[in-house]
Amino acid sequence: MSTYVFRNQTIEAFLGDDGVAYSGYGDISMVPGDVDRYIWFYQVPVNADANQLAQEITAYIDQLDLVLSGIDTAKPFIIFSLVNLFPLRLTGDEVAVDEAIAAFNSHAMRLSQQRPGVKWVDFSEFTSHYDAATLVDWKYYMMSQSLLNPKLKRDFKSWWQRIEEEMALRRMKCLVLDLDNTLWGGVLGEDGVDGIQLGGDYPGKAYSYWQRALKQLAADGVILAVCSKNNEADVQEAWEKNPAMVLKREHFSALRINWQDKATNMRELAQELNIGLDSMVFLDDNPAERELIRQMLPQVEVPEFPAKPYQLMPFFKDLVGKYFRIYAVTDEDRAKNKQYQANALRQAEQSRFTDFDDYLYSLDISIDVIPADEHNLPRIAQMTQKTNQFNLTTRRYAEDQVNRLIDSGWHICCMAVSDRFGDSGITGTIFLEPVDDITLNIDTMLLSCRILGKGIEEAFFKTVLNLMRLDGYRKLTASYLPTAKNGQTADFYDRMGMTCVSKEDDGTKHYEMMLNTVFEIKNCYNIRVL
Repeated sequence: MSTYVFRNQTIEAFLGDDGVAYSGYGDISMVPGDVDRYIWFYQVPVNADANQLAQEITAYIDQLDLVLSGIDTAKPFIIFSLVNLFPLRLTGDEVAVDEAIAAFNSHAMRLSQQRPGVKWVDFSEFTSHYDAATLVDWKYYMMSQSLLNPKLKRDFKSWWQRIEEEMALRRMKCLVLDLDNTLWGGVLGEDGVDGIQLGGDYPGKAYSYWQRALKQLAADGVILAVCSKNNEADVQEAWEKNPAMVLKREHFSALRINWQDKATNMRELAQELNIGLDSMVFLDDNPAERELIRQMLPQVEVPEFPAKPYQLMPFFKDLVGKYFRIYAVTDEDRAKNKQYQANALRQAEQSRFTDFDDYLYSLDISIDVIPADEHNLPRIAQMTQKTNQFNLTTRRYAEDQVNRLIDSGWHICCMAVSDRFGDSGITGTIFLEPVDDITLNIDTMLLSCRILGKGIEEAFFKTVLNLMRLDGYRKLTASYLPTAKNGQTADFYDRMGMTCVSKEDDGTKHYEMMLNTVFEIKNCYNIRVL
């Protein structure tokens, strides 16, 4: 990805030079159009004249707006917040510089909410970890015009990598929690429903704050699960009868409350939720249990759990920052826990049937095929970033890249699925590249793992290709690119009737098919094309 950086000081040590070009200091005279994204990285200059400095900072707003007026709105434009790395006050009542900084940052935040492609990055999240003496190396600044200490470049790059992952909407999917001395203080089996520490004074107050924070994390789309050595009936009673309980049964998508080893339970949870172990974070106050998971399931992230309850909220902040924060939350994210709970009901329903088609009819499945637009584009891009198991090529795309593909003539659509147990939301997408007037190539086809197992992928595939046939296309090509996680899709195109025309040593397969006839689709799906 090529990047152009607008800056007012030397920052090459931090953003690098691989595919990155830089403006002159404070120079907005050139706005190149042939780059993939832009970064605005101005910081507060060194100037003892507060009024003059405030005027200079205020002028950044007009300069920023002028640059944005000449840039494609679909391209990413990342604005770093202004941070005063060397605050200098000659009198105690000087506020002009602080007011100018606040005005610029407020303006940048509003732009990120109003204009597609603009994202605002709070640079103080990085700088707040260091004292003034560490932030600035004055010898280096006088020699190179870089106010930010180059000794911090490794830390900065780690932080920046995490921020870029947030903007790409990549994060861990599931937080698995122990219960005793993890979700509440004390041991339920010994202390009883009313004896555990939850609510009231410390330490119960700390666990209440902790549970409220976890509840919000679930509301923002992180799957919560329980892995605890306990009697399930006792836990159910605690959820129902302890008045201080914030997190209750309905907030958890899956449970393993029993006496078998936690590594086995974690594998079962991953299988039930149909997610990879490398999408899971495991929390347990017991060091022996943490070490067991680290040894037996190295794919799972196992952070150290705080020794004291008063450390829980700082721990929560670190947990979110490292594993779960993303730039924006989609509607599908917010509904995720309910969707996984609905999946459990579907699985229970399936056990009542001996004929699979009868089971499908009973679900009353609705499939909406929807062209990509400004409303679903963030979700489509997010799925390309996060979906690994049912993903034929595992190509990753940002929102602006998807936009450019649509502008160049690609056919991109998504699929929303619901049934009588609930709405799964937008859970699939397909990218079709026109090769010529009659030929299409499938660049990307993927489905969320939580809707697999009901033939929906086949119905979606066939519906889209029937539509493309009506548009005059008569030939289809596609490829399967193997990864460590998408083995279940290796024969999907074979099952759809495509012919494998070549196979490479790494397992990559290339397919062709003529679109001469209409695909038949089972009538157990209610399909709408919007």
